[in-house]
Parts: sequence; structure tokens; C-alpha cells
Amino acid sequence: MINKVTLIGHLGKDPEVRYLDKDRVVANLTLATNERYNDRNGNRVETTEWHNLEMWDGLAKVAEKYLKKGSLVYVEGKLKTEEWEKDGIKRYTTRIRVTTMNMMDRASSSSNDASTPPSQESSQSVAKQNEDAIESIIDGGDDDLPF
Repeated sequence: MINKVTLIGHLGKDPEVRYLDKDRVVANLTLATNERYNDRNGNRVETTEWHNLEMWDGLAKVAEKYLKKGSLVYVEGKLKTEEWEKDGIKRYTTRIRVTTMNMMDRASSSSNDASTPPSQESSQSVAKQNEDAIESIIDGGDDDLPF
């Protein structure tokens, strides 16, 4: 059986990190992925899907230290569904428990001081270049598939 999720997207907010008993750390994040396609009438349509992510221990500490709202990340993980009851009604939520994470934003190469954060403009430029490259791979052109 396989339960594997792979996503590339931007964080919707800063990670929410909690330190639990026995040195356990958990980070909860939201990730936005975009899909672009042409509808029947040839209009370009873009939809956004939001994903709830959960990172534990080492990954959670990395997320706390390096990730922020807008960060472009690649994640792999597995779906985890939680069930609870409220007012006699069963409720469910599904999260992605992240097992692998790669930060796709690059620091500014114009700075020689590693402690100096890249300018917001250069970060946005790099993020835009990364996003364009990813979209060209995903889109693969305007295929008119027969199904």
C-alpha cells in the first residue's frame, strides 16, 4: 500500500510551532498550490488549493528557524486523518505529515555576509523565477488532451 503526497507551493502564514513533553516539537503550516488550465471557452483559469501540513521534531525546528509566510517549499509526506466528535457529530480533518522538505527560495548571491537577509525584492524575484520554472514543468504547454 502507498500513502505518499508530493507538493510544491507557498506557505500561507508563518509556521505555528509548539514544544511538547519529552523534547517533542510540532509545527503546523498551510501550503497553497496553484493549478492553471484553460476552460472549455479557452479562458485561462487559476485555482488555489490549501493544504494543512504537520512537521515533527527536526523538521519542525528547521521550519521554525527558516520558513515564513510566502516561502516556496517542496514537501513529501503522507496523509493522516484525525477523527473527533463535537456536539454528537463526527468530524474529520486531513493533514499531510511531512517526511521530507526542501526550501526552494534562494538567498541573495549579491551579499557576502551570510547573516544578512536577502532584500525582499530579490527574494520575490527568485521566488517568481522558481515558480515560473515549476509552472513550465507542470504545464508542459497547452496540451489539448482528448479526455
